[in-house]
Amino acid sequence: MSMASDPVRVAAAQMTSISDVASNFATCSRLVKEAASAGAKLLCFPEAFSFVATNDGDSVRVAEPLDGPIMNQYCSLARESNIWLSLGGFQEKGSDPQHLCNTHVIVDDTGKIRSTYKKIHLFDVDVPNGRVYKESRFTEPGKDIVAVDSPIGRLGLSVCYDLRFPEMYQLLRFKHEARVLLVPSAFTKVTGEAHWEILLRARAIETQCYVIAAAQAGKHNDKRESYGNTLIIDPWGTVVGRLPDRLSTGIVVADIDLSYVNSVREKMPIDQQRKPIDFWKSASL
Repeated sequence: MSMASDPVRVAAAQMTSISDVASNFATCSRLVKEAASAGAKLLCFPEAFSFVATNDGDSVRVAEPLDGPIMNQYCSLARESNIWLSLGGFQEKGSDPQHLCNTHVIVDDTGKIRSTYKKIHLFDVDVPNGRVYKESRFTEPGKDIVAVDSPIGRLGLSVCYDLRFPEMYQLLRFKHEARVLLVPSAFTKVTGEAHWEILLRARAIETQCYVIAAAQAGKHNDKRESYGNTLIIDPWGTVVGRLPDRLSTGIVVADIDLSYVNSVREKMPIDQQRKPIDFWKSASL
């Protein structure tokens, strides 16, 4: 697919998914129609867009293969609205009944799945407010870094906790030639307040890519709350799109200008100035 030359409109969605697949699909359908009406060629949804579990094990029970009825609904939605969708963090059935894959799915405007990325870095963390998360109990980690061409340029795929591992985004930029990084997320309120925006802007600056970060927001249930603050950031690190309300359900729209990516990269040619470094080799003192 040829690279876009003129600015192309994109949208990022913010929502509060719950443990009701049909209700979440109704919300997503409304946001897709809104994005299509705004002229967006791509709409990015957050992690766990189709389902957020109330109880441990619920996500594994609702997990489906990519050709199952849940994903088929979203593929039909993309086709009917003539828009590409980034479905960031789908509960894909794993290799055994006890596990799923946290899969980022790219669907084109004909409803065809163009690419998938399985989340590599799993959220096994003791959050400072006392809540313990252990995503690896029910999720199989992915192994492959993935980029895919689209109408808005080459997309580098990731999911949520991947954001804290900059070497992944370096590979997406310098090895896989990404120009737009997608970071669908469900950041916790505590970690989001501390680190969300600064990490996203850092990833944009150090890779000289646009970053589109669709976020879950608000209280999903009595146990779980997400930070929100859906953002679109340009390759200079400037926020060019943000929902006015950090917790509202809705979309933010911005234009992706690949000529600006080229300009930033030409003026600061870090791709030519990078030096090979062996991070694992200890220096002698």
